[in-house]
Amino acid sequence: MTAALGVVVVTGISRHLGAHVAARLAADDRVGRVVGLDPNEPAPELQEMLGGVEHVRADAGSAPTVVAELDAEVVVHLALVTSPEPGGRAVMKEHNVIGTMQLLAACQQAPHLRKLVMRSSTAAYGASFRDPAVFTEDTEPRQVPRGGFAKDILDVEGYLRGFRRRRPDVSATVLRFAPFIGSTADTTLTRYFAQPIVPTVLGRDPRLQFLHVDDALEVLHRSVVEDHPGTYNVAGAGVLALSQAIRRAGRLAMPVFEPGLSAAATLAGGLRLGRYGLDQLDLFVHGRVVDTTRLIEEYGFEPRTTAAAFDDFIRRHADRAVVTADQLATTERAILEGIRRARAVAAREES
Repeated sequence: MTAALGVVVVTGISRHLGAHVAARLAADDRVGRVVGLDPNEPAPELQEMLGGVEHVRADAGSAPTVVAELDAEVVVHLALVTSPEPGGRAVMKEHNVIGTMQLLAACQQAPHLRKLVMRSSTAAYGASFRDPAVFTEDTEPRQVPRGGFAKDILDVEGYLRGFRRRRPDVSATVLRFAPFIGSTADTTLTRYFAQPIVPTVLGRDPRLQFLHVDDALEVLHRSVVEDHPGTYNVAGAGVLALSQAIRRAGRLAMPVFEPGLSAAATLAGGLRLGRYGLDQLDLFVHGRVVDTTRLIEEYGFEPRTTAAAFDDFIRRHADRAVVTADQLATTERAILEGIRRARAVAAREES
């Protein structure tokens, strides 16, 4: 257990994870002052819980000034974008990689900084046919990930290793989270499983591992108020094959060729899935499973199982497992259009 903490800076409080972490810390008597660093205003439903959190409207570029002026003792970096948003891949990389570099530069110059807690992802291991059955924290990716978010994670963790060498006096914790799920989670993955028709890659049935978002909050909270330096996989024990998850949710699987999965996921109406990047596509093809022994032994805490976390998600969306003829027809058209576009791109590359 650490001594009482003074100022804790949390980045990304306009998002679900950052807001909940900041609110929990503000309610903890062991924490003196919680400051949220975010250029955006939190949504109204999040503002209600942030009464005890001071909000500084600034991005990572302003971090050197903010962290210095606040004399921060702990920085919790949660402001990572997991999928492309308006502005595309360039904006995503600017936010994740450049933003983290600026924040680490600020932390390096902060004389009273005691601890840095950083959100990472199991996407750092990539997903390919060369993967081992289970990744440990010491396993290197078998090949460079294709997806933008996974590449960003590798860059971010690389910069953090440099920070650790320059500031060995700062306790640095890296949490590689499995994909979030649960009744309150709203991600590309939860929207994928929430729809009545779930496109899958033909001939593939990957093993998947999930993390209940409430367990992620618990691990983050403990990382701040306790001392747990190091890198940790954070996931629910056990796995679900994609086919098992779809049946468990009462959905209908629709196997398609790989180009068709992306097409089925871009429907603006009907299924409302949103576009998938290569990170998600590779996960649906190859899957990913990590070992959490180090987390359980160090924290004395074991997240609920992957199956239990998924069941909590199902209870929230049980009333949506209905497939209509129009939805089937719309999905079929989108899939065929995606395959047509993929073939056209391949033909242009060959010519």
